[in-house]
Amino acid sequence: MSKKALIIGSGLGGLSTALRLSDKGYKVTILEKHTTPGGRLNRLEMDGFTFDVGPSFMSMTYELDELFASVGMKSPVELEELEPLYQVFFRQHERPFRIFKDLKLLEKEFAGIEPNLAEKAEKYLQRAGQFWHDTEDKVVKTNFDNKLEYILKLTRVPLKHLPYLFRTMWTEVEKTFDSEEVKVIFSLVAFFLGSTPFQTPAIYSLLNYTEMRHNGYWKVKGGMYRLVVEMMKILEAKGVEIKYQTEVTGVRNSNGSVVSVVDNHGNTWDADIFISNSDAAAFRGGILKRPAFREEKLDKMHWTLAPFTFYLGVKGNIPVLEHHNYFLGDNFRGYADTIFTSEIAPQKPYYYVNVSSKSDPSCAPEGCENIFVLCPVPDLRYKKDWSDREELADNIISDLSERTGFDIRSNIICKKIMDPVDWQNAFNLYKGSGLGLAHDMDQVGAFRPKNKDEEFNNLYYVGASTTPGTGLPMVIISSRLVTERILEDHGTV
Repeated sequence: MSKKALIIGSGLGGLSTALRLSDKGYKVTILEKHTTPGGRLNRLEMDGFTFDVGPSFMSMTYELDELFASVGMKSPVELEELEPLYQVFFRQHERPFRIFKDLKLLEKEFAGIEPNLAEKAEKYLQRAGQFWHDTEDKVVKTNFDNKLEYILKLTRVPLKHLPYLFRTMWTEVEKTFDSEEVKVIFSLVAFFLGSTPFQTPAIYSLLNYTEMRHNGYWKVKGGMYRLVVEMMKILEAKGVEIKYQTEVTGVRNSNGSVVSVVDNHGNTWDADIFISNSDAAAFRGGILKRPAFREEKLDKMHWTLAPFTFYLGVKGNIPVLEHHNYFLGDNFRGYADTIFTSEIAPQKPYYYVNVSSKSDPSCAPEGCENIFVLCPVPDLRYKKDWSDREELADNIISDLSERTGFDIRSNIICKKIMDPVDWQNAFNLYKGSGLGLAHDMDQVGAFRPKNKDEEFNNLYYVGASTTPGTGLPMVIISSRLVTERILEDHGTV
């Protein structure tokens, strides 16, 4: 008889784990709070416009290939590489800078600003690449039973990488590049982690390597949500059931095991094993009521920035915008130092703009653009009141209009805002933190919440706030690691 696995949440981590376990013969059921699967990897449709709700591109796409290969399949989605990767608008420069993987093209973009950029970038990426290949299998793709085991694994990493553990990403770029603009470009990946380069460890310069040399950035043809749609087709064919509008509110246990979970309708769901795709730290605190993860303890952890997003359907075309765009201000260091803990919305915000209609016209009616804006803001520990959300959105719309030379406000067809409260409520994100726990040295590897529960022998975790970390490829790796644990503990069917 098949063993039953129950997965709480249908984010990419939950779907990937369902795919792996169903292939091993488990009878899998997924409980999903919303009416659609995907978690933050979702889509929004308004008045003929389609938007990515959260992630709009990915790197390390070979992890996606590994996921499907592990169940004997070829990836069902078509990927398209981004080149240039994105463009950056600095307030002090009239033109945007396009960021290319081709270092000679990149050097031309910054001619007169950063001499010998290609040579400097090559050396920088070589160092980052060496670190990546020396640690990928030892640290990123490995389960750890305890912190000592993790530390012993770190001792096998070549000593030349030791300085990465004690410097910040900004310190690393400052050693290599001269201009403020290029330093900012090579440290923007810290914002992808929901942090700043002044707080992110230098080890994450490896992300520069993955974006500019190892794999690049890719989008899914037809929109990122196509990945969820195709995975659901496979899961349905494998007999995986998904119950929508069903949120887990409690856990029943006996003799060191979870017996069942209780949902918001009062129903109970039993299984042999349980996997939570909810935030691994917040689930332990909110659902399991663990003292080590109570609110007071969670608040002292370092969380990633909260997302303030809005989605605009706009009449007309904006030639200066590309698929991915970053809009930055003047005082990068000052902005980064205050953004985490400010009680007020930023007056001159830094923000990201995605216009997927640039590369996929089906995302917007003819002659229109779909504009997705993401502005990282303080989480709800620091700024609780978002009654000024319209003011912040208008502020960004005005800035974007000025810097693109296009009157966006007069051409808005439809608009939707999601502030940190909305993100918290929609996806159970702790205090609205967009990507879960940050990647400080004391919150990576075995120092992140474990993917196996401390007390219950049949409860596991998958997703951004457990091993190995945040981001679409890391979540896919997370599904592999948790599946390895489950099969080791409970075997195949």
